[in-house]
Amino acid sequence: MKDGKINVHYVTRVEGHGNIVVDLKGGAIKELRWEIPEAPRFFEAMVRGRSYADAPHITSRICGICSIGHTVASLQGIEAALGVQPSEQTVLLRKLILHAETVQSHTLHVFYLAAPDFLGVNSVIPLATTHKEELLRAVRLHRLANEWSDLIGGRTTHPINMVVNGWTRLPTPDELRALRQRLTEAIPDLEAWVEIFKTLDIPDFERETEYLALQRDDEYAFYNGVIASTDGGTTPVPRYREKIKEFVVPYSTAKHAKAARESFMVGALARFNNNYEQLSPLARWAAEEMGLKPVCYNPFMNNVAQLVEVAHCLEDGVRIINELLAMGIKEEDRSVEIKGGTGVGATEVPRGLLIHEYTVDDSGTIAGANFTIPTNMNHNNIERDLKALVPTVVDKSQEEITLTLEMLVRAYDPCISCSTHLLNVEFV
Repeated sequence: MKDGKINVHYVTRVEGHGNIVVDLKGGAIKELRWEIPEAPRFFEAMVRGRSYADAPHITSRICGICSIGHTVASLQGIEAALGVQPSEQTVLLRKLILHAETVQSHTLHVFYLAAPDFLGVNSVIPLATTHKEELLRAVRLHRLANEWSDLIGGRTTHPINMVVNGWTRLPTPDELRALRQRLTEAIPDLEAWVEIFKTLDIPDFERETEYLALQRDDEYAFYNGVIASTDGGTTPVPRYREKIKEFVVPYSTAKHAKAARESFMVGALARFNNNYEQLSPLARWAAEEMGLKPVCYNPFMNNVAQLVEVAHCLEDGVRIINELLAMGIKEEDRSVEIKGGTGVGATEVPRGLLIHEYTVDDSGTIAGANFTIPTNMNHNNIERDLKALVPTVVDKSQEEITLTLEMLVRAYDPCISCSTHLLNVEFV
């Protein structure tokens, strides 16, 4: 296909609505756009004028997939604004539930949405016949993650147990022991999927870019850290605006972003590239088996990195439970002294770095908020990847080119509805 147009409205097997528009002339790109037509969400305005205690429950509704991560980032931002230091027990439980969400989301995407691409089918349904046992393993892993989230958070999505400076309900020691047993028993299911992925024909495509992720010296960072770049250097979370520059394009209701280069990527591959040394032994084994090494510039390998992170979360979840049991689960004082201030929270959700910033007045009312969403940060990089990918596949048919471009978008696991936080309004 040297001449012609590709118009995908909408890309399937992703959350939300995104369009791929390509116009080729003589094998060259005349026009290419990654369009986001979703309606803006206005959550930054929605929390304004509300009590600080309401924000985590409201902002969890930004997403039905990353609701736990939005709750945690919101709690972090509010606590930073109020000058609250949560206890070690509170932090460990937050890390444990973030692992639950990561497994929950990654298994959903890798097994149900991405795997059909690599296995040559249009959806997960045919896999019930061709890969029945493997699909049952996927269902078990996904169910485990759902019940893990429910145990710690009080619900499978939109958790209710997490509040500023603590928890309204704590898991019992017996519940944690039972969960630990289930995490250990789930490892063979994970290993079976690693064996499948190591045989798949993943597109050999690379485009060098910058990768941003939270980083810590002592663990694979999901809960907090500094913003690290594969181009070198780190940025403290409160100064995130110095590193991440959001901007507007006319064909998208979601913002684009850039940092040191014209674009950057966040997500599982970005975390892997910045934090490989902190991976658990099982996760390192999975990466080696599937041929993933840092720094990897192939965005299609983001799905492999997601599977690596599932291995890490299962193993690290056991470590966190052991720490909690050794400490002894106990009720703690959740009282908060109200004082005004501005604070920034940052956590890693399945799709990448998530930032919540709040300004709270002396009455505890939210005066302002800014949320920087992972898929927002990825849109610019997705579009630039598409532009680099098209010239490598122009000798294929229109159907093959379309499928390859859709696969690239799906590899990012975009959460498009979450990312639409912008609308230009002109008053005349």
